Amino acid sequence: MKRYLIVGYGAAAYLLFLAAFLYLVGFVGNIAVPRSVDHGLGAPIGLALPINVVLVAVFGVQHSVMARPAFKRWWTRFVPASIERSTYVVLASAVLVLLYWQWRTMPAIIWDVRQPAGRLAVWALFWLGWAIALASTFMVSHFDLFGLRQVYLAWRGKPYTHIGFHAQLLYRLVRHPLMLGFLIAFWAAPTMTAGHLLFSVAMTGYILIAVQLEERDLVAALGDQYRDYRRGVSMLMPLKLPSRRNTAGTAGQH
Repeated sequence: MKRYLIVGYGAAAYLLFLAAFLYLVGFVGNIAVPRSVDHGLGAPIGLALPINVVLVAVFGVQHSVMARPAFKRWWTRFVPASIERSTYVVLASAVLVLLYWQWRTMPAIIWDVRQPAGRLAVWALFWLGWAIALASTFMVSHFDLFGLRQVYLAWRGKPYTHIGFHAQLLYRLVRHPLMLGFLIAFWAAPTMTAGHLLFSVAMTGYILIAVQLEERDLVAALGDQYRDYRRGVSMLMPLKLPSRRNTAGTAGQH
């Protein structure tokens, strides 16, 4: 019974992630959702600005703190290791839901691409960003990243094993293609409002801090193996041509 509960919890957490992720696409693109980055709650700018900043900050703190190895070691004293990742996914999705629910509209127009070909190109970038982000999760281990592999191993009665160090496909061009995809999607807006700009700037700040923290953890865990990879592959922009030596293994990043 315990094993079935673990699997059920992991599956529910994954479904919650899928819903939150799909809503995020609609939220950023103002597509088919009741509340979006440009259609949230009404508020004067003096109130909307700090509330929106706090919402993104809560998202960033939850993601960064709970992903640190020291927090995981403490957290798994209370939460079974088999559902630690699924619990992270549940809380991350809950924070996103809070952001969707409480986001304040800041409607001032920063830029507006009116030329049809230009708008089409920006929309193409928007969808490319989401495609890169989603595809990147499968280039590491999608099911490990979102807790399904952990609960499956628990159901089988097998101990968890780390997925190891990998660098395939997009990970041979940049060390953080998942974050690159998000950045493209957040900034590719044919009509950029003040609220969308705030969201994009704040999320970019979070991403730049998060990748530094993650790389510190990866160096601590993998040592020279990750240092060699870091020397040969750019962080977010594909500015280097990776050598065979630096792409022989690949990094599974969480």
